[in-house]
Amino acid sequence: MSRKIYKDITELIEKRRTQGLIKEERIITSPQGTEIEVGSRKNVLNFCANNYLGLSNHPDVRQAAKDTIDSRGYGLSSVRFICGTQDIHKELETKVSEFLGTDDTILYAACYDANAGIFEPFLDSDSAIIADQLNHASIISGVRLCKAKRYIYSHNQVGTGTYNFDGKDLPGLEAVLASDEVQNCKYRMVTTDGVFSMNGDIAPLGRIVELCDKYDAILMVDDSHATGYIGATGRGTHEHFEVMGRVDLITTTFGKALGGASGGCTSGRQELIDWLRQMSRPYLFSNTVAPTVVGATLKVLDMLTESTSLRDRVHENAKYFRSRIKEAGFTTLNGNTAIVAIMFGEYENDAVLAQKFANDLLEHGVYAIGFFFPVVALGQSRIRVQLSAAHTRDQLDRAIAAFIAVGRMNGIIS
Repeated sequence: MSRKIYKDITELIEKRRTQGLIKEERIITSPQGTEIEVGSRKNVLNFCANNYLGLSNHPDVRQAAKDTIDSRGYGLSSVRFICGTQDIHKELETKVSEFLGTDDTILYAACYDANAGIFEPFLDSDSAIIADQLNHASIISGVRLCKAKRYIYSHNQVGTGTYNFDGKDLPGLEAVLASDEVQNCKYRMVTTDGVFSMNGDIAPLGRIVELCDKYDAILMVDDSHATGYIGATGRGTHEHFEVMGRVDLITTTFGKALGGASGGCTSGRQELIDWLRQMSRPYLFSNTVAPTVVGATLKVLDMLTESTSLRDRVHENAKYFRSRIKEAGFTTLNGNTAIVAIMFGEYENDAVLAQKFANDLLEHGVYAIGFFFPVVALGQSRIRVQLSAAHTRDQLDRAIAAFIAVGRMNGIIS
């Protein structure tokens, strides 16, 4: 069978391969952790996982997952409103709400599904969505499924001016909200990441909340890269900015700091969560979260409620790594999260360089990935380093030494 599209796609893939832009998948042959096996390579230092609290292979989390399989089975084979709701699902929704300081929570198979199903139930063509320029792809997908008018504001800029970012002049958030066009809409929803995963910076949530109050807008925050370790007790960006209880909707994942498996949720005002249960398509038409994920996540929330030690440790590790990398001469984006972006945009063929740098790091026993267009903007290629509470100081020093050696090898630092 021959179709023109097969030939065209083959040519497109080959073109990207010759440009050095193909994303390859490395095969891990061990559990997730700070040291992993990659193919035949053993004891590779892992600095490329969302395992911020080091819980992906924690023995207590594994045991909770095993115990839940024994008590509640492997799967539900159904959606929630038919026959897919167990007592532990309601228990997790209650516990997440208590942890985040919200009225109620609704579970999804992934946070991608939560974001895909959060806009359409509330907003139609007579409403407006105002989104940060660098929002996660899952938010963009959810926006595309909605008929609301779409507006973009310059990344993390909340004023009334026009800002230049990546060669594009975009208004600030208040400029969009205050415009007659947006104010004449029936409803307005502002949507932003809490922590931006590619940059490692935090949205100015305190000011955003004030603007939403001023201009009668609903606020939705995807806190996937914040829940568990951002804020004094790891509740997230709303705790960090002391606006708990003032964010209408929070989406987050159980697949990063909270254990690293899968599953996600939307948490927020009771009226909004009640309506999502009735109208959110990914919730209504996808299987419920697997019991083993629920049981393990319940255990993680208990651990985080009892102590902030893991939260404190990942911040210590990130601060140490960031300072040492900057001292070595690398260009990094500013931030105070567990994500450190090492930038290559100032170099010719930055995308190819980021790929080569990552491959050279693997030769030095460090797992990290190069990110380039279309995952990030043109000219913004980078290595994204993610720190974990489980990293030891020795592992950090070994990784820093590898970065310095590879940086010198590629002429990035002297």
